Amino acid sequence: MARDLRGFIEILESKGQLRRISALVDPELEIAEISNRMLQAGGPGLLFENVKGSPFPVAVNLMGTVERICWSMNMEAPEELETLGSKLAMLQQPKPPKKIKQAVDFGKVLFDVLKAKPVRDFFPPCQQIVIEGEDVDLNRVPMIRPYVGDAGKIITLGLVITKDVETGTPNVGVYRLQLQSKNTMTVHWLSVRGGARHLRKAAEAGKKLEIAIALGVDPMIIMAAATPIPVDLSEWLFAGLYGGSGVKLAKCKTVDLEVPADSEFVLEGTITPGEMLPDGPFGDHMGYYGGVEDSPLVRFHCMTHRKNPIYLTTFSGRPPKEEAMMAIALNRIYTPILRQQVSEIVDFFLPMEALSYKAAIISIDKAYPGQARRAALAFWSALPQFTYTKFVIVVDKDINIRDPRQVVWAISSKVDPSRDVFILPDTPFDTLDFASEKIGLGGRMGIDATTKIPPETDHQWGEPLESDDDVAAMVDRRWQEYGLGDIDLAEVDANLFGYELK
Repeated sequence: MARDLRGFIEILESKGQLRRISALVDPELEIAEISNRMLQAGGPGLLFENVKGSPFPVAVNLMGTVERICWSMNMEAPEELETLGSKLAMLQQPKPPKKIKQAVDFGKVLFDVLKAKPVRDFFPPCQQIVIEGEDVDLNRVPMIRPYVGDAGKIITLGLVITKDVETGTPNVGVYRLQLQSKNTMTVHWLSVRGGARHLRKAAEAGKKLEIAIALGVDPMIIMAAATPIPVDLSEWLFAGLYGGSGVKLAKCKTVDLEVPADSEFVLEGTITPGEMLPDGPFGDHMGYYGGVEDSPLVRFHCMTHRKNPIYLTTFSGRPPKEEAMMAIALNRIYTPILRQQVSEIVDFFLPMEALSYKAAIISIDKAYPGQARRAALAFWSALPQFTYTKFVIVVDKDINIRDPRQVVWAISSKVDPSRDVFILPDTPFDTLDFASEKIGLGGRMGIDATTKIPPETDHQWGEPLESDDDVAAMVDRRWQEYGLGDIDLAEVDANLFGYELK
């Protein structure tokens, strides 16, 4: 398995999923424009080897498909991610085993945790080159500016590492940073995030907050840092669980923090509480430009990197984007955890087109009236990341929730809006969602698209049309005899049915 960025690039290249581009490209707008077209087409990852203004190459779109996300985690199919989710569910709410097999399974998970413990690397590749003081020049890093209305160049896939000044507990997050000068950047994080909490505690203690930014890490570690699951484990341990062995960490040169030893770049600095600068606007995941916010200023005094480092980046925007592919994978990881929280849920799906969290489709094994509404309400409170889900659609277990045609059919044939749609007004909401009348406060809608049972309805429900089993089996046997064997029924072109998918 790849345990650093270079190893993952080699995997992609061996599978024909990487293109090297030797033509001169500009990190101002051009790289993002090329990458966006490739993302829309589900194309390969890109490695720009000749970047204007920098001696370093830029890698982008490495995680631009769900397939490549799976490869980064040493898996082949999204379904395998649920196995990892089952481990995390077991750790989140361990239950006394009732059978020997359950005890054995839990023992295996605990052994995986022991194997996942991080290890120290005393000669880390990330410190092959060390630059300190006034010699630090962030302009050498080929940061991109994705959209014409963006305020400046940004870092998007950096691991932002801070530590609680009181307990020493580290936090690893993925936050956007904006270049402000040759040695300063602003960091944009929500007030509920770990880094923001650490800054508040540093301010209370009258101290500066130490911070490190690790760039160009193993994509598996990025996935671990992006997993907001309420388990009392560090992100490093998460990454070890994801990869099956401990992450190699290195102590920073000038701050008391640890970073992945195989990072391509590491930026070390401090934040003085109260020192802020305007950050933004930038294109965000909603598909619009966000606002301008005063954000903490980071002063960097040390930059280390590998020999001939590679800069890994991405950008936000209307899907498909790399963040949407990561969210699809995380959806699979969440599934066993959600089933443990809400037992009637069979499966759930967060469509990419709904920004991977604005709408959820849930299937349930319906057993009693009102169950769909109960499942929707339970979903909203099951995990913190579902707080900002605007729409929850509940369907029966025989509906393929990942097939929009089946979901639309269920809504159209099983929903009476006056009975099956309910709205919760004035709930806490995503501040980036300006569709709401009041920023930070909005409504949520639940839709019961399940088969209705008494007393939900007082008349006989329709019986779905199905093929005769014996006739269907006979047609299967005779398919070649009909001369239709060359037609692949599994490959369906949606454009033939009136859609316009490009």
